[in-house]
Parts: sequence; structure tokens; C-alpha cells
Amino acid sequence: MPEPAPEPVREPAPAPVAAGPRRPGDRLDSPVPGPGEEPDEPAGRPDPDAVPRPHHGPAVRCPNCRTENAPDRTLCLRCGLLLDPGPPPEPPLPWWRRLLSRRRRALPTAGTRPRRRLWRRLSLAIPLTLVLLAAAVWFARPHLSDAFDFTKDSTGTPEELRPIRVRGSSALPDHPPRDAFDTYTNRFWVPAEAGPGLGEYLEADFEEPVRMLKLVVFAGRSAKADEFLAQARPAALTVTLRSASDEVTEKRITLKDQPGQQTFDVRGSDVVRVRLAIDDVHGNGPGRRPAVAEIEFFGRR
Repeated sequence: MPEPAPEPVREPAPAPVAAGPRRPGDRLDSPVPGPGEEPDEPAGRPDPDAVPRPHHGPAVRCPNCRTENAPDRTLCLRCGLLLDPGPPPEPPLPWWRRLLSRRRRALPTAGTRPRRRLWRRLSLAIPLTLVLLAAAVWFARPHLSDAFDFTKDSTGTPEELRPIRVRGSSALPDHPPRDAFDTYTNRFWVPAEAGPGLGEYLEADFEEPVRMLKLVVFAGRSAKADEFLAQARPAALTVTLRSASDEVTEKRITLKDQPGQQTFDVRGSDVVRVRLAIDDVHGNGPGRRPAVAEIEFFGRR
């Protein structure tokens, strides 16, 4: 009887190598699938559960980075820009239509940067400002001339206004009215009548209408202190300004009983004649007459 064939000797399977620590950069003998990945299927065995992605139509090129994307994509594969931003925004309405219409602002399209509204606010504010300025100028027309004159009077330097004719209510022969307008303070005018001289006046005419601003008076017979008290002095004067249109403006000024220059604000427009009448007197007495050494006018022609 033949002996049975001996069974083949099987070598024991090698023990699995324990996974040890791996340093960065070490190469693996076989690729290990990452989390959520499935190992590659052998060639020639397609996945029956895989659903093919349709790719109908030409590729869409990104306008920003020029990357070609599948026609069914919404965002760029590379830069994330919206591939189909939709129709362009409507042009803005003119400012007058924006005042009348109160439409709601459209929300910005996804993926686009909203435009700033500053220029729209300025474009609305500028016409409103111009309308308000035009209305203010229209209603302020009657006062523009006065405002202009006041500005020039406040910022400019007044010039001396010389009259072309002077006269007085009365005068002594050696002290005529012109002595009060000759720029000399040692020559003076006195009325002919002895006494306080209330109501006596001096009058000056200008060649053309002027704007009166200031009046300078040297009371008494001289600007020197030792000669100042030799005659009576005006204590108050009524200044009457007459314009080219025959309008009359009056102002009463009070003078100090002291020698030298005394300046007063006396304003008038288109003045052609000035009268100064004596209302009160300092140092009145027997045989004494009120004296005026000098009168000067300042303003603009």
C-alpha cells in the first residue's frame, strides 16, 4: 500500500509591523487615503453609484483672473468672483426726480461692493444750497447796498472831504465863515450878533454827492489852551445832512469844553450839504460870541 503524500509545510505569516512615529518629510511605502477619501478603484472598474456631472456648453472665463470654469459654476474656482453678476444697475435719476420720488434703495448684488452714497448726498445738497442762496440774495436786495457801504466804511480809511462853498447865518467882517474851513486852527468864525448865538449856523456845499462818516470840530477861537477861553464856545451843535434827493438827516452832538480836536460819527449817503447850528454855549457873557476855529469832514466820494 503506497504511503500518503506529506502535506506542504506552510510558513507562518509575517507579523504585522507596528506603526511607529513618522517624522515630517518621510515617504510612505503606500499612499494612505485621507479622511473622507476612498481608495482608488482599479482601472476598468467604474463606480456604479457615481453620478456623472454634466458639462454642457463652453467654459466660462473669469473676468478677474481669466480662469476657465465649468458652465454650471456660480463663483470662480480660483478667486471666488461672481461669474454672472446679473444685469447692470439702473442709471441714477436726476436730482429733481429724486426729490419727488421716494423709492427704496436696491440691495447690492452678492459678490459686489456697494457704492458709496456720499456723492449722491452732495449732488442733492449742492442744488438745494444754490436755491437757498438765490432766495436769500433775492430777498436781501434792498439791503445789499447798505451792507456793502457798511463793509467799506468798516474796513477802509475815510478821506477828507473839502466843500466848494461855505456860508454862515452872520459873521464879523474879520472872521468870515471860510475861516472855519481853511485848515488853520488860529483863525475862527464868530457870528455878528453879540450874545449866546443860539440858532446861528455854518453851512457847506459839496461839488458831488459824498458819503459822510466823521465830523471833526475845533471849538473856540484857537486850539491853544491860553487862547481857547478868550471867546465863548459851542456846547452843542445840530448837524443837518441834506442828500441829492432832498432827504434830510439830523444829529445832535455835544462838545466838551476843552481845546483841540473833537471827533464825532456822523453818517449819511449822497450828502450834498451840511449845516451846523449852535444849540448851546460854554462861557457865555457880556460882549462874548461863540467861536468855531475849524470844521472838517471825512468820508468817501
